[in-house]
Amino acid sequence: MKDLSLHVMDIAQNSITAGATLIKVSLICCDGFLVFRLSDNGNGMDEELLKTVTDPFTTTRETRKVGMGIPLLKLSAEMTGGSFKIESRKGEGTSTEARFVIDSIDRIPLGNVDETLKTLIMANPEIDFEIKFQSEKSSFELKTEEIKKYLNGVPIDNFEVIDWIAGKIRDGLKVVFGGVLNEISG
Repeated sequence: MKDLSLHVMDIAQNSITAGATLIKVSLICCDGFLVFRLSDNGNGMDEELLKTVTDPFTTTRETRKVGMGIPLLKLSAEMTGGSFKIESRKGEGTSTEARFVIDSIDRIPLGNVDETLKTLIMANPEIDFEIKFQSEKSSFELKTEEIKKYLNGVPIDNFEVIDWIAGKIRDGLKVVFGGVLNEISG
């Protein structure tokens, strides 16, 4: 996967498949690292699956025998000198964290994180998303559960609403990471 937004989509799809009703996505720049976290309240994994989940030949899919998303995310983080961890409890949910060294030549760019999050929200209006961006410069948070309260019956996947959300996310990325990450001008 050539950028982080593709990993966001892949890990979020795992959460959706696991029956999550709340997905939290955060990107935090701190102490020279870009930390990507995604946690959910889905079905979680048992200990046996959790031990082998970073093996590309471990998957719960029935359509094919390989699962490349988590192993590739782990590899991408470790290639920069960063780290990866995943925690899960059956019936409680899963939390995934990948730490990338910001200045590493091997760090993958953010990609279209705003469009990815927009697509996830639009395609899954029943799921609540909490989005957080943070750097030493600024922070940004968006919670779809709070937005839904103000919509007065208008669905969150309404074109104008989803376009507004995408704009807020795009502005949040620029304010928080502009001048902090090379790919976002500040």
